[in-house]
Amino acid sequence: MALSDARSRMVARAAREIAPGMVVNLGIGLPTKVVNYLPADFPVCLHSENGLTGIGPTLPHDKADRNLIDAGGAYVSTIPGSAFFDSAVSFALVRSGRLDLTLLGAFEIAQNGDLANWKIPGKFSPGAGGAIELAQKARRVVVMTTHCDRKGNPKLLEACTLPLTAKGRVARIYSDMAVVDVTPEGFALVELAEGVSLPELREATGAPIAIPAGDIPTF
Repeated sequence: MALSDARSRMVARAAREIAPGMVVNLGIGLPTKVVNYLPADFPVCLHSENGLTGIGPTLPHDKADRNLIDAGGAYVSTIPGSAFFDSAVSFALVRSGRLDLTLLGAFEIAQNGDLANWKIPGKFSPGAGGAIELAQKARRVVVMTTHCDRKGNPKLLEACTLPLTAKGRVARIYSDMAVVDVTPEGFALVELAEGVSLPELREATGAPIAIPAGDIPTF
């Protein structure tokens, strides 16, 4: 499924969060798209919780190895140095704190960094999965999400209403409207998406958001 321009810009901007030499987990959903926005020779070790490090770009069905998928089920490719392992090894990497960064999706994020991304009561969920461990153990936790849900309700809130994945762990949010940092004082705007105004952002955010002085960068 093709991404909208706003989502494509968000994914491309989030890819710049990754620094050379990092070990990075790409969570299910939008984060798995990030691999396609990294240069082919970019020196990073990408980790998928289903048992793969060293992930190359996603492939169309006619060119894919049908046995090689990421945690979200997308067909991916290997690169020199790719490694395969079982879930025990995969989560040993997570639990031992070897991930520099994890990029995760979200249903809700609170202004204190709480994350809810595994369960909406009344809807089917296969379980908490690896998100709880990733959010607890990665050195830096970054969220990629639409700013509002499908009904237009804000996902950035004063407090989460859904079951929590982790408390106080989110450091930054990349949405289709903005880049937002989570600070001890709450949400702080870093960048705006092209075409988004400050009044629109404030209306779409369910908590106060600090606005920097001067010109605001766009992406």
